[in-house]
Amino acid sequence: MEMETKEGMMEYCNKVCKTNNWILNKDKNTLNDLIDGLVENKKSYDYQSCPCRLASGNRNLDRDLICPCDYAKLDIKEYGACYCNLYLRPDFYETIEKEFVIVPERRPVEKEKAVLEYFK
Repeated sequence: MEMETKEGMMEYCNKVCKTNNWILNKDKNTLNDLIDGLVENKKSYDYQSCPCRLASGNRNLDRDLICPCDYAKLDIKEYGACYCNLYLRPDFYETIEKEFVIVPERRPVEKEKAVLEYFK
């Protein structure tokens, strides 16, 4: 699968949805922005880090942010959406009366600090 193209990344995200029984955000602008961010990160870092978080470019530091991030399952279970609102639970549009859900950051502060330290 060629994940450095928009089409390839969409194919990947659709497979993630199928595997996890999720759906993709149906707002075309939001979806396109998130897919573009994943493609850009894949090209820059050689892995598709979360487009909504600061990645270091160090795969070991960013391992928890490789999309779908380590926090997505719990976020979707609890809030109906992942942090970015890329992945949604299948009944999202029927049960949640918002187009976008603000999901609190689950990533530990220590990991954020480690990324910032990496840049120094």
